[in-house]
Amino acid sequence: MKPSFAIIGCGRIGRRHAEQIIKVGTLVAVCDIVYENAFELAENYGANLYLAIDELLENEPGIEIVSICTPNGLHAEHSIRSLKAKKHVLCEKPLCIHLEDAKKMLYAAQNANRQLFVVKQNRYNPPVVAVKKLLADFRLGKILSFQVNCFWNRPNSYYSDTWKGTKKMDGGSLYTQFSHFIDLMYWLLGDVKTVKAITKNFEHRVLEIEDTGVVIIETMGGAIGTLNFTVNSYQKNMEGSFTIFGEQGTIKIGGQYLNELEYQCIEGEPIADLPAGNPANSYGFYQGSMSNHDKVYENLVKAIADPTHEMASAFDGMKTVEIIEKIYAAKI
Repeated sequence: MKPSFAIIGCGRIGRRHAEQIIKVGTLVAVCDIVYENAFELAENYGANLYLAIDELLENEPGIEIVSICTPNGLHAEHSIRSLKAKKHVLCEKPLCIHLEDAKKMLYAAQNANRQLFVVKQNRYNPPVVAVKKLLADFRLGKILSFQVNCFWNRPNSYYSDTWKGTKKMDGGSLYTQFSHFIDLMYWLLGDVKTVKAITKNFEHRVLEIEDTGVVIIETMGGAIGTLNFTVNSYQKNMEGSFTIFGEQGTIKIGGQYLNELEYQCIEGEPIADLPAGNPANSYGFYQGSMSNHDKVYENLVKAIADPTHEMASAFDGMKTVEIIEKIYAAKI
């Protein structure tokens, strides 16, 4: 029997979730404080409409999984309410924007005996999957250094009349634009030991957050590297890349969205015949990461049925938040 879902937050990302939910389950209810958004999604998918999360949770006891697609600053509150109502939760990235809230979310999941996952769709990019296997098989040897580049474009219009760009609801560009890169750094290379950072706001005076940053990082494993990020790439996204230098090989995942294997020189057989990846998420006048929400939902259903199935966990999401907090606290 297919699982039943609810969506909290019916904006652009909520609509993307709905497209994938109906492939693996049934969308029973949707909720948004903006009536027009909730009505459109409910009408399109034959779902029940709610304007308050508590009303949805009270009136829909049969729902098994809640997808949280609200602004960053509401992820913790909405996830915890859903967990307390005995629902499994899939939370959009970032898990939240404060480490203390992340800990409360993990406690709520444990206390409710329900599972909490976070959307990290770049883990399913074909080049990322291939490099993860290389590292798991120790084919690159000891990792010496790395470089992560995130050169995207977000015009001022992206931030106008919205929660984006605010400290309270956005938290920072490392949360909204680049938390996927932080997650991959943690997933591929392990935890972070020390950081130093410089951030600036050059072109987006409407923002309460940074639009550019440079970070120096040392991992627990001893590798050193840099994270360079900006939303000031002229007119369009330029690059999303991850380069790793090991004792037995060098490899670079590149393209605009970590979607291409740009360079490899490794010991043994090279990576070959990678499957084509999905296109980037399109949001009208800008593009986001590679569109892998289909794989997120396929793996979500498997992970709920089998807790040993690998899926980006709440703990993984918490580690991303912890690393981002560490970066912001280390600004010089």
